[in-house]
Amino acid sequence: MAKKRLVLALGHDALGTNLPEQKAAVAKTAKTIADFIQDGWQVAITHGNTPQLGMIHTALNELAKEHAEYTAAPISVCSAMSQGYIGYDLQNALRTELIKRGIYKPVSTILTQVTVDPYDESSYTPLKVIGRIMTAEEAKAEEEKGNFTVKTDAGYRRIVAAPKPVAIVEIDAIKALMDADQLVIAAGGGGIPVMEQGSRLKGASAVIEKDRAAGLLAKELDADVLMFLTGVENVVLNYGSDREILLDRLTVADAERYAAAGQFSVGSMLPKIEASVDFINSGRNRHAIITSMEKAKEALAGKGGTKIS
Repeated sequence: MAKKRLVLALGHDALGTNLPEQKAAVAKTAKTIADFIQDGWQVAITHGNTPQLGMIHTALNELAKEHAEYTAAPISVCSAMSQGYIGYDLQNALRTELIKRGIYKPVSTILTQVTVDPYDESSYTPLKVIGRIMTAEEAKAEEEKGNFTVKTDAGYRRIVAAPKPVAIVEIDAIKALMDADQLVIAAGGGGIPVMEQGSRLKGASAVIEKDRAAGLLAKELDADVLMFLTGVENVVLNYGSDREILLDRLTVADAERYAAAGQFSVGSMLPKIEASVDFINSGRNRHAIITSMEKAKEALAGKGGTKIS
């Protein structure tokens, strides 16, 4: 009997922000993932990277600012670095935890490129703030290069588009590892954003919406379950008000209706809902789960979190 397949999208709580936090967080996260492996699931892991990407982008660009022999690093390169940095810690934590349990299963991080449409509507309304603090003069210089900036309390910062993912370039390699019953970390941070230019792939100045990339990965792998681990145990209606309603189950129709009514935040819950709906609608007998790390095992067993089906 074929194993059931799970695509697990890790949020900030599963990874931490800086080096010490990440080391501690991934050790805890690895225990939850090892539980799923022991219960017979095939698992592909994807993850966010916002703090890590910002740290790398800031560090490299500050270095270039102070040392003329270095050049500024484009966001696509910083995204690749963040995948390697997070994957390194996560795959080693998983390897350690699995060996402790007597499970000998290879764990691999795939440096994953994801194509985007250069004419995606997000290109005209960039939303993702990233990178170092700049002066007004530096921000003006960035804008003269064709980049966007935004004024914050601390100063000016770059702001980039968050286009929808089109295709996962390394999907055949990811599928091969999954079919061999190996543990795969892929499409971290939404993937390295690239555009097709003939036979070349050119890095894009963008940050792919990681939740939609997780949904695309789940579709491509024909997963049974797409699970988002985030900072809340359940999807909530009327969030932040005194009329909050916690949801344990949602139909696709209800999810679409609540989304249309503006119940979900654009930069937080909405992309998870939209990715879940798209994933479920693209196959049979699929469902999605949104919950916290602490409730992940219970939710996969149908005893917690919000299940969308």
